[in-house]
Formats: sequence, C-alpha cells, structure tokens
Amino acid sequence: MLKEKSPHLSEYFEELLNAISDGILISDGEGIALWINQACLNFINRSKEEIVGKSSKELERMGIFNPSVTSMVLEERTMVSSVQLTETKRKFMVSGHPIKNEKGQIELVITQSRDITGIVRTTSKLEEMQMLLKKYSREIMEIKRKSHNEESGDFFIGKSKAYVSMANLMEKAAFVDTTILITGETGVGKSEIAARIHQLSERSKETMVEINCGALPESLIESELFGYKKGAFTGASKDGKKGLIAQADGGTLFLDEIGELPIQLQAKLLQFLQQKKYTPIGDTRTYTADVRIITATNRNLQQLVTEGKFRSDLYYRLNVLPMKVPSLRERQEDIFGLLQMNLKKFNKKHGRQCKLTPEALQLLRSYPWPGNIRELENLVERLVITAPTYEITPTQLSTHLYDSQELPFNHFQLEKGQSLTEKLEEIEQKIIEQAYEKCQTTRKTADELGISQSLLMRRLKKYQLTRK
Repeated sequence: MLKEKSPHLSEYFEELLNAISDGILISDGEGIALWINQACLNFINRSKEEIVGKSSKELERMGIFNPSVTSMVLEERTMVSSVQLTETKRKFMVSGHPIKNEKGQIELVITQSRDITGIVRTTSKLEEMQMLLKKYSREIMEIKRKSHNEESGDFFIGKSKAYVSMANLMEKAAFVDTTILITGETGVGKSEIAARIHQLSERSKETMVEINCGALPESLIESELFGYKKGAFTGASKDGKKGLIAQADGGTLFLDEIGELPIQLQAKLLQFLQQKKYTPIGDTRTYTADVRIITATNRNLQQLVTEGKFRSDLYYRLNVLPMKVPSLRERQEDIFGLLQMNLKKFNKKHGRQCKLTPEALQLLRSYPWPGNIRELENLVERLVITAPTYEITPTQLSTHLYDSQELPFNHFQLEKGQSLTEKLEEIEQKIIEQAYEKCQTTRKTADELGISQSLLMRRLKKYQLTRK
C-alpha cells in the first residue's frame, strides 16, 4: 500500500528504516497508518497487522499511542513534538513531520519516536536527590543559624509578622547567590542581616569584606574597592595594594551606605557586577573575581535616581533581591524579648543583676525607638551600668530616653496624684501629636508609628487631636 502511495521510495526503504533504533510510523493524509518499522513495533509490543490500516484516532482510543502525534500534526498542519505514553507504560519523545504536495496538502505524516523511559527515571532520581540535598542544606543552615544566635547574643529574635516575613526572606536569600539590596532606617541591623546571609550561604567558608561608602573620602573609595598598581599615584605604596574586591574573591562584599557611593565610581561598580571584571588604578590588565555583592542603605535610592545622584542602571542591578528591614515601630511584639535578651547579655558582661520594673517595661514598649535596635542595645547597656539599684524604674529612664528638645515636657516622674496610666497616656498623646504634625496625613502617621490607621483614628479622637 505504501509503495502505491509513494512509488518514489527505493526498494531498500524497509531495510534502511528497520535498521535504525528510533521508531518510525508513516501515515497518509487522513491519519491511516501505512507502514511501521520494527523498532516501533518493539516499543509498543504489537504486530504490524494490528497497526497498519488503522487511523490515528483509533490507535489513540486503543491506548497504543497517547497522545497521537499524527493527529496533532494533521490538526496543526506543522511539525509537532510531544512526550508520548504507550500502553506498555513507557515514555517516548515523538516528533511528527508533515509531507506536503505542491498544493500544500498533507500527503504523509512521518513520526519518529525515541524511548526516554530510562532518562525520565534517571531525571526523577536526580530530582529526588536535589530535594534531599535542599533538605540537608536547610538543616545545615538551621544549625548555622542556631550557632550564630549563640555567638551573637541571639540578635535575631522576634515573632511579629514584619520580622518573621523578613527572616524568611533572609534565609531564602542565603540559599541563592544573587545581589541583595537591604534597606531600612538607621539602627535596624542592616550590617547584621548582611553578615547572617553570608554565614548561612555556601560562601560562608570564605571571607566577607565590608566597606562603608559614606565613611571614606571620595578619593580613597576607588583604591579601597579596586586596589592600585605600585606607583599608580603620588603617595601610593611601592608594592601596590590589593582591593577589597580581590580580598573578597570567593566570598561576599558588603557595601554599606551604597547611596553615598560617588557617581563617577558607580559606572565602574556596574561593570564589575555585569562582567565580574575590574581594573585596579594604574593597571592596564583586567582581573576577575567571584564575589557576591550585598548592599545596604537608609536612603531612598529611587529618589536619588530621580535627582541624578545615582545611576538607574546600577540601581536596578543592585535591586535584584530587595530586602526591607522593619523598624522597631513595626515590631511592637518583639520589643519585650529584645529588652530581656539585651538585659541578660549586659548583666553578664558587667557583672550585675539588673531588672526592669513592669512600669519601666511598659514605658519602653510605648517608646518610638527612632534609633531602633542599636538605640535599644545602647540604652540597656547604659542603664545596666548607671542604675543605682538592681531595679530600673521609669524615673531612672527619664534621663536616658528623650532629649528635652525632642519632647516638650521635662521628665517621666509622676506628678502628685497622677497615676502611671495617666502618665503613659500623656506620653502617648505627645508622641502621636508630634508624628501627626510631621507627617500631615493619618496614613503616613500610622506608618510612622507602626500602628494601623484605624487605631490611630481612635487615638486622635480620644485625645481630640487635629492637624494644625
């Protein structure tokens, strides 16, 4: 039948196609099977008589070919590739090719199939192995996390929604090897976050190098980052200098206060990020370094881009994985634990047994903490050192919390006949009043204070506060 349809085929046609290991099925323009080679018959464990003469739809209904690539080719009128499952539960990669006449009509459909059952099985095993490796990696990361907590005084504690979300992202960031931009207010612990990501990452055995872009003069930052060749400039070391990028090769480079990086150096940093290549000052050779870049800032980089002070292409290259560290105002539930943890740490450091009274704790929980965790740590250590007794009371807090210029009332001592609740409400009213005057809208004020807008509205009504 095939020779009648296609008389141009050579007499060696069957011998040639039976010699190859791929399965071959040839059908006419209606999908009727005309010929099938021995390899294909072996794949499906059927005889030629069971296949030849049947339509592709019929063979599909019988479960011999599922799906029928021949039918797909006839429907789409173009070449089609698909994974096919046979009734023997074996998987094949099948490609179907239409043979058209001068009028564009399909006369023949030739399908070529290759058994991929073994490959799929091997791939599945590899996927299982990868899942196990990820599981073990997470367990190792957890061990590292606990070990780091013990070493760092358990800096990373919290149960607030804002903290848990950030902590989850932090651990995911450690598992991948991409550029990270950490943002957040002063004192939230951006450098500690960067160190944690490095210690949990696969680069933890290598060095993490840190530079504060705002702490060095512009003339020194380039030589610190990229290094210089001997004699590159007047005053340069006769032996030259190895830059921080070279020192961090294989590890992590943390660029703190990235918003302070001079505009003329931003192009050079961008080139390194894109190509992993750099040129030291005074050198003509290009060097490569395998370095992960983590940056941090408390400035609005998008605003700096608008003002022309920060390159937009560098901003987008740094902002591959953004991570915002919440302020303590957004972590109200965590303040008690942080206070107790730092109190324990500094009591041990200074050989004391100080404790906060319930009234002092309540006062500290309502404090806005403009300096965030750094301010909290410094305050607790100062209180432990200076407290005249082992009990830290609200009276002792009065000289440490607020500057008289920041808050328009003198101290936290209770007035005659005044209760603690009344004093706390007085403090709360002043804080909300100042924030409302600063932010002008209830939404921005609520964000500033780390509370919901509905709670702020209730407090404004309670204290009869209006915007001046």
